[in-house]
Amino acid sequence: MSQQKIPATVITGFLGAGKTTMIRNLLSNTGGKKIALIINEFGDLGVDGDVLKGCGAENCTEDDIIELTNGCICCTVADDFIPTMTKLLERAQRPDHIVIETSGLALPQPLVAAFNWPDIRSEVTVDGVITVVDSAAVAAGRFADDHDAVDARRADDASLDHESPIEELFEDQLTCADLIVLNKTDLLDGEGLSRVRHEVASRIARKPAMIEARNGEVPASVLLGLGIGTEEDIGNRKSHHELEHEGATPHDHDEFDSFVVELGPIDDPAGFAEKLKGVIAEHDVLRLKGFADIAGKQMRLQVQAVGGRIDQYFDRAWAPGEARGTRLVVIGLHEMDQNTVRKAIQALV
Repeated sequence: MSQQKIPATVITGFLGAGKTTMIRNLLSNTGGKKIALIINEFGDLGVDGDVLKGCGAENCTEDDIIELTNGCICCTVADDFIPTMTKLLERAQRPDHIVIETSGLALPQPLVAAFNWPDIRSEVTVDGVITVVDSAAVAAGRFADDHDAVDARRADDASLDHESPIEELFEDQLTCADLIVLNKTDLLDGEGLSRVRHEVASRIARKPAMIEARNGEVPASVLLGLGIGTEEDIGNRKSHHELEHEGATPHDHDEFDSFVVELGPIDDPAGFAEKLKGVIAEHDVLRLKGFADIAGKQMRLQVQAVGGRIDQYFDRAWAPGEARGTRLVVIGLHEMDQNTVRKAIQALV
């Protein structure tokens, strides 16, 4: 009798949507299932992995958390993802379920397609693709256009035939979804949430299930066990790039850059956050995340910023012998002047 395939859940979503928070909640509520977690960071500071390794979930130990850094998972399938999956499947104690968190800049389509590789297909199936949406950002127009104005101009301007890279990426992540989680709904009223639902639904031809969440709180019974087998339907979920450039050059992320800013202790975290909003707005920083060393505090402060909204909370105590410091990952468009942004942030301390 053949061994049952291990289900794998792919969790994707744009920058700052709340994927890591949702996974942290998931790991604390797995119903006894042993979870293996693969995390793909954008940039060279494994912030998401560090957050999840400190969550203390009994069924997902540090050995079960694998980080793929310095490379978008959709661009490094052969080099990183397939070997990682192979090693995972060779373990004496196999996981009951695999959860994969893509970076906020990853296309899920190439990753899902990789599950059709012979060495993987016979062992693992994609239980489902879950796309997490920052409802507050969408409501604020972060990914929305004035569609009527654009349509009116398209007749005269051929350059408007394609959406911006950010909007394409947002739509591609929605297109691949089996379940869309509208996160951070506590930041919206009923009318705002209705607009977000309409906006998200209008972006895709497929109509996957859509649910609402606050602070990434979704039961494991909802996220796991979808039983879709998404790899068998990947042909119906093609990205903009696949539709427009099939057979052409591979997908890349040259339009995005990330870098790390290291600082010393911060005396006034509230004041720092307020001044940081100005830097983010002035230089159009898409995403900022990391950890801060707060003077006189034994706890490490986690910092998460999306647009002008900054969340801060103490996540854990500094470990004995751990080097304290403030380390922030900054993500923006390729034309962002890294030196200028770095100096602006350093000047805040």
